[in-house]
Amino acid sequence: MTEVGERVVAHTTRLPRQVDPLLVAGTDGVLFVRDGHGFAGTGPVERVPGADVVQRLAELRHGPAPVGGAVGPVAFATVPFLPGRPAEFLVPSVSVEVGPDGCHLTTIGPDDGGERHQREAQRLVAASRRPPEPGPGSFTVRSSRTPEAWTDAVATATERIRSGTLEKVVLAREVVVEADSPIPVDAVLLRLARAYPHCFLFLVDGFCGASPELLVSRHGDVVRAQPMAGTVPRRGDPQDDARVVADLLASPTYRHEHQVTIDAVHDTLLAFSSYVDYEPEPSVVALANVSHLATSVEGRLSHPAASVLELVTALHPTPAICGRPRQAALDLIAELEDLDRDRYAGAVGWVDAEGNGEWAVSIRCATIEGSTARIVAGNGIVGDSDPATELIETRAKLQALLGAVVRP
Repeated sequence: MTEVGERVVAHTTRLPRQVDPLLVAGTDGVLFVRDGHGFAGTGPVERVPGADVVQRLAELRHGPAPVGGAVGPVAFATVPFLPGRPAEFLVPSVSVEVGPDGCHLTTIGPDDGGERHQREAQRLVAASRRPPEPGPGSFTVRSSRTPEAWTDAVATATERIRSGTLEKVVLAREVVVEADSPIPVDAVLLRLARAYPHCFLFLVDGFCGASPELLVSRHGDVVRAQPMAGTVPRRGDPQDDARVVADLLASPTYRHEHQVTIDAVHDTLLAFSSYVDYEPEPSVVALANVSHLATSVEGRLSHPAASVLELVTALHPTPAICGRPRQAALDLIAELEDLDRDRYAGAVGWVDAEGNGEWAVSIRCATIEGSTARIVAGNGIVGDSDPATELIETRAKLQALLGAVVRP
């Protein structure tokens, strides 16, 4: 971001009005927001290995101290699905934090007395959304694997589970969208924001989505998670949807799948905490296309508090996106899935210099490169899962991104 030897400072000040984080991120920035609150970044980025990122953020010398509860410099990343694959963190030279206490701008660069910071502030406050560029006129959508082959894999998985090899496995399937011109990432994010306003909206290196699931957050010594497992499609009719949700809550299959995930998250966080507790009964999170079983988990971290990155490493991958036991599930995924998940079913989020941060499970997502989008969705499989029903559920999950990408 700067020449070697230049003194780098981070300036953080309050902007006179709220700015749109989607407008800040544009098509090639970084974004992590929920309910309109969160972070967006743009401009040149510094790429930092995960092992060094908290130290690097702490090393940045501030100009004016952050005020009004502002966080200051943050780094964004996506953690791949497979454990052990490295994650690279992006520290944007311009970032905006939008929250209930207002909107704050942080710039990182040479110590020029704050001149660049003031120029960026003026630019962002004056910015307005431009009319959308004409998007692609035609699309082709294909499955990377036939539905029949995928349901055969599900049937094999249920046999392995019934034999006692493992409790649960998550199997995913991919669809590929090809357009006749580049797919506008900013337009995809805007559609997702309108359709799924209460999800985590994210963009990192062309990987974007709207995840409903909080993997973990850490603010001071308070740790939170909201695991989700057990999903049914929504039908658009209030009476039908109410009946399906009642069946979901009463289903031994879905309740068992859900409890497996809750136990894993609770037990993992307890190792870092003085106490952890979770809701006695799951709630239902209703989105535009599906309804999920969800349970809120909260605790107090032991001192010194583990950083959010330590918690992400310990939790990921959870049974909700992998299975249980973890290694048996990973082995079966490698055998049956016929897919490189890459960043799908990993984690996406941010961290600051204090080790605070918020991370979502990277589901309901797409990797967009030029005129191609790769979209993946998966389901938790247990012993009595029905392959045909699981296929229908993946189609409902895939629709979240297909509906935002494939728009004439």
